[in-house]
Amino acid sequence: MKLDKLVSRWETVQGTLAAGADQDTYVRLSREFAELDPIVATITALRSTISERDELQQLIDDPAAEKDMAALAVDELETLEVKIDELEQQLKVQLLPKDVADDKSAILEVRAGTGGEEAALFAGDLFRMYQRYADKRGWKVNILSASESATGGYKEIITNITGKGVFARLKFESGVHRVQRVPETEAQGRIHTSAATVAVLPEAEDVDIKIDEKDLRIDVFRASGPGGQSVNTTDSAVRITHLPTGVVVSQQDEKSQHKNKAKAMKVLRSRLYDLERSKLDAERSADRRSQIGTGDRSQRIRTYNFPQGRVTDHRIGLTLHQLYLVLEGEALDELIDALVSEHQTNQLAAMQEQANG
Repeated sequence: MKLDKLVSRWETVQGTLAAGADQDTYVRLSREFAELDPIVATITALRSTISERDELQQLIDDPAAEKDMAALAVDELETLEVKIDELEQQLKVQLLPKDVADDKSAILEVRAGTGGEEAALFAGDLFRMYQRYADKRGWKVNILSASESATGGYKEIITNITGKGVFARLKFESGVHRVQRVPETEAQGRIHTSAATVAVLPEAEDVDIKIDEKDLRIDVFRASGPGGQSVNTTDSAVRITHLPTGVVVSQQDEKSQHKNKAKAMKVLRSRLYDLERSKLDAERSADRRSQIGTGDRSQRIRTYNFPQGRVTDHRIGLTLHQLYLVLEGEALDELIDALVSEHQTNQLAAMQEQANG
């Protein structure tokens, strides 16, 4: 039985860790133990609750049992049945196939879309929302490159967010985010609609994707600031082109060519890893139009309406009248939790369909 195998493996890993192992083995087994431990805890709780239920059922079925005791047992039985259902559902979710990238850090890219300066300001709002959310969760945010607009927004900003499970929490943020508000420059008080795109890529390590040097074209050039003014007198800016895919990454924020190349390679590696994952997803799934979990950035996923103080996620039809709390990173978990739950429900339904088919 699958559950027995999981418990047995948990016991084996626990025993090996207690006995001591070399560092590589210890790290690998510690990670496995951390994944197995909550699952085994649920299995243990479920089996214990089922055992309690069976004992109560025997008491209820015993003709020699006192009537008062039997009546109490019936009430308790109902509570246990509910608990068993909850534990079974929890276990199903825990046993769902894991996205191998879930534990990874992420590359977050925010770009202004349609709407000119207002779109750039909104891109800045979104970046700060994720920055605050990251701070709240104890993640570290490192800006890799930024192109500021004239009014303090961002035409584009690319950051590296590091921490445990960053990608698992942020991966559903990829897509087109729309804002509806009255710009400060609007004398008539008319509501404008503009947009920004968000891309969340799992941060790829060297072991995740191999890049052959001969597949790269590396150009160096002089970095320039707003309006074409030179910000550096040396050719420190770097542009890397991955010839097989045509993916291009430029980096000029650092004064050192070496540092710019390292940052550009980090972004390139993550974009290529994302491309590879998308190909595998396409091969695994015939339906690439599912709005949850595909990372399809052509979809409008969310609207932030300032006059009404609401945020609506169009993929799950959820509206929160907590716009400012969402932008402060405080209420973003409500949206993310709902998206994760919907994704898990879809996974369970697909597994059930496979089992029945």
